[in-house]
Amino acid sequence: VQLQASGGGLVQAGGSLRLSCAVSGITFDDYAMSWIRQAPGKEREVVSCTSKSDGTTYYADSVKGRFTISRDNAKNTVYLEMNNLKPEDTAIYYCAAGTSYARVARAYDYWGQGTLVTVSS
Repeated sequence: VQLQASGGGLVQAGGSLRLSCAVSGITFDDYAMSWIRQAPGKEREVVSCTSKSDGTTYYADSVKGRFTISRDNAKNTVYLEMNNLKPEDTAIYYCAAGTSYARVARAYDYWGQGTLVTVSS
């Protein structure tokens, strides 16, 4: 199973980034997908997640209205569009796959390697 995250980088506050996560080795349609971040010295946080196929999504309060999660089941890829970025969004962002749609990181079975997002003030 491979989850390959990309799209991170350095951006100024107020800027935008789009993260992508290409998934292989599992039946993508059978898995809920999430983006989970971890900042230095902080706990992991589920930023957003999307259900397998019915379009249900969740956003942490800290990103609601600024981030959008989407998935393309034909391409086995999940995306995170991040707008109006803030310095507090700085973290390593991981994509993760789980058989259950959940708002807690421990529920996810497979994780990507992470991509670093740095937002400067």
